[in-house]
Amino acid sequence: MIRKFLLASSFALLLLSCEEKKPDIDYTNWSHYGGPEDGSRYTSLSQINRENVAQLQVAWTYRTGDAAERSQIQCQPIVANGLLYATTPKLNVFALDAATGAEIWRFDPFQVLGGENSWAGTNRGVSYWESAEEKRILFTAGNWLMALDAMTGEPILDFGDGGKVDLRKELDTNLEDFLIVSNAPGAIFEDKIILGMRLSEGLDAAPGHVRAYNVKTGKREWIFHAIPQEGEPGYETWDPKHIRQIGGANNWAGMTVDQARGIVYVPTGSATYDFWGGYRTGDNLYANSLLALDAKTGQRIWHFQAVHHDVWDRDFPANPNLIRIQKDGKWIDAVAQISKQGMTYVFDRESGEPIWPIEEKEVSQSIMPGEISSKTQPIPSLPEPFMNMVFEEKDILNLKPQWKADIQSQLSNAIIGDTWAPPHPEKPIVLFPGMDGGGEWGGASFDPETQTLYVNANQIPWLIEMTPNAGFGNVGLSIYTNYCGNCHGMERKGVTGSVPSLLGLEKKYSADSLAKLLQTGRGAMPAFSHISAEEKGVLIDYLLGKAETGDKVELEAESAKLYPRYYMKGYKKLLTQDGIYGSNPPWGLLTALDMNTGRKKWQIPLGSIDSLAAQGFENTGIENYGGPVATAGGLLFIAATKDEKIRAFDKETGELLWEAKLPAAGHATPAVYEKNGKQYLVIACGGGKGTKSGDAYVAFALPE
Repeated sequence: MIRKFLLASSFALLLLSCEEKKPDIDYTNWSHYGGPEDGSRYTSLSQINRENVAQLQVAWTYRTGDAAERSQIQCQPIVANGLLYATTPKLNVFALDAATGAEIWRFDPFQVLGGENSWAGTNRGVSYWESAEEKRILFTAGNWLMALDAMTGEPILDFGDGGKVDLRKELDTNLEDFLIVSNAPGAIFEDKIILGMRLSEGLDAAPGHVRAYNVKTGKREWIFHAIPQEGEPGYETWDPKHIRQIGGANNWAGMTVDQARGIVYVPTGSATYDFWGGYRTGDNLYANSLLALDAKTGQRIWHFQAVHHDVWDRDFPANPNLIRIQKDGKWIDAVAQISKQGMTYVFDRESGEPIWPIEEKEVSQSIMPGEISSKTQPIPSLPEPFMNMVFEEKDILNLKPQWKADIQSQLSNAIIGDTWAPPHPEKPIVLFPGMDGGGEWGGASFDPETQTLYVNANQIPWLIEMTPNAGFGNVGLSIYTNYCGNCHGMERKGVTGSVPSLLGLEKKYSADSLAKLLQTGRGAMPAFSHISAEEKGVLIDYLLGKAETGDKVELEAESAKLYPRYYMKGYKKLLTQDGIYGSNPPWGLLTALDMNTGRKKWQIPLGSIDSLAAQGFENTGIENYGGPVATAGGLLFIAATKDEKIRAFDKETGELLWEAKLPAAGHATPAVYEKNGKQYLVIACGGGKGTKSGDAYVAFALPE
C-alpha cells in the first residue's frame, strides 16, 4: 500500500534546477485568505505595538442587517484597492471603505441564482484577482462559483453560465445530485482559481476532487481526482467493488499557493462514511492527506497521508502555512500543516520530505464487523503537540464532586486513554482531541521574523458511539440516519444550544412545509434538494411520525444504494448535565511553537467562562473557532472564543496586553491592514456556535 509521498520526477528536476532564493512577499498585504500570499496570518505593520495596544478603540462598525437564528459569520476579510471585501450571514458580498467602514457596494448572489431563501451554508472569505485590464472578486454561495467587478460589485455575466458556475457539474462522475458547499475561498494562481468543497459525510457524498477554473471564463482548467480512478496511483488503496460509490476526501478547509514555485498545497478530509469504513477497505488515498499539486496542471508532485483509513473524522482543518525556518544551520522553505489531532506536520515544500522524522506506529485495531483498520498511523517526532494527546482517568473533570460523578457515570462503559482507539460495536470511545480539534479551521499564524507558529486549539473530549443500522428493516429510519443522524442524533434530540431537537415536528410542520424546509435548508441545516423525491417522502413521513413508515416501506432503488452497516449515534461532546466540559481545564489553548527547533515557547489558556470565574475557577480557557494574527509590533491578535472577546497577547511571552468585548463572538480570523497611514484590526462578529448570532464587522485603531 502506498504510505508516503510520491514524486513526479520531471517536475522535481525542474524545481531542483532552480536557484534557491528568499521569497519576496509583501507582509503589509492582506489580499489573500490568510492575509499575505503565503497564508501566514502575519503583518509587518507595527504602528499598533506592545506599548500602545491598550489604547485601541473602535474605529468603525458595519452592520450587515441580515443575522438570523443560529446564523454565523466565519469570514476573514481581505483588503485591496483601499477596499475591504467580506460577506454577510446570508452570503451577500460587500465592499467597504477600509478606513471608514462606509459601504461602497453590496451584492446579493440570489439576484442571479434565484431562490431568496435558499440555503448556501457559511462562507469564510472571498478571492481577489486582477490583471492590467480589470479587477475581480470571486466567491462561492453554496454550490455556485461567481465573479464580480471588484470596483462596482456588478456580476460578470459572461463568466460561466450567465455569471455562475455549478460546482456539481464536471466532477468526472455520472451523477450531479450532490450536496456541495464551497465555503473556503478559492486560491488564485495566475488566471486560475483552485477550489475545494464541503460535502455530505454520508454515502451520498460527492467525490472530493480538486478543480481549477479560469477566472475570466469560468471554464474548468484541470481536475485532480482525490479519490483515484482506475489506472491512477492510489486506486489500489481502495476496495474496487465500491470505490465509485464512496465520496469525501475533499478539501473544505482552503489551500495555499507557493506563487514562485507554482505549487498549490491542498489538505483533504475523510472519506465517507466517516466512522465505519467497511466499504472502503485500505488506506484510502488521498483522504486525510496534504497534497502538493502543480498549480498549472493539477499534476500531483507529492503527498503525505496523516491518517490511514480514517474512522475518527480526522479531517485536515485549515489551509497550511508556507514557512521558512533554520535547521542544522540551513534555511529551509517548508510547508506546515496543523491538524485536529493536535500535531503539526512539516515538510520540505519541493520534495515532500519531512523536516523531522515521522514514524509509523502500531495502533489499536478495530473489532467492528466488516471493518479492517490500519495497523499503523504516522506520528511526527516534532514539532511538539500543541495540546494534550490523551484523555485518561486523571483528566476527568474534578472541579466539583457532582461534576466528576456525572462524567464518571457517563464513562462507566467507555474506552478511554487511547488516542487511536477505533469505534467499538458495543462501547462508546472517548475521542480526544475531539471532532472540532485540536486545531480547527481558523488556522495558524507564522511569524517570519522569529520563525514562530501560533495556533489555538480546543482541548475537549467527545464521545463516539456506534449502532447497527436498524434501517435495513425500516427504510424511514435508515434514510433519517444517513442524512440527519450525525447531527441530530439517533434519538432526534439534537444538541442543546447548537442543533435543534426534531422531536414533535408534527406540531410545527405539515408535510408540505417540511418538504419546503428540506428543499431549501435554513441556518446551519443544509438543503436536501439533492436526494430523490421518493427518499424525501419517506423521510418526511418518518419525521412526522406517520404509522405507515416502517418495515413495510420499500424503495424501488433501495437495492442499488449503499447504507453503512453501522452508524455513529450523533456528534456528542462529553458534557455534564450543567453543560460543563467533561475534562479538567484548560479547554481552550493558545500555543507558540519555535519552528526552528519544533519546541513549545509558551502555552496559555485561551478565553474564560464568567460563571465559573465567579466560583473561583479562573483561566479555564473556552471553546474557540477562528485563528490568530501575529504582527511586527510584537502582538498576537485573536478573537475566536465563545466569551465574545478579542484579545492581544505579547507574542514573545503570551502575556495578555489588551482585550475588548464584542457585540457577538468573533468566530473568524481578524484582518490587519493599513490605509492612509493608519493601521486597522477588523473582526467579524457573527456568533452563532451556541452563542447569540451577530451581524457586525468591528474595526479597531489607535486614537488620533
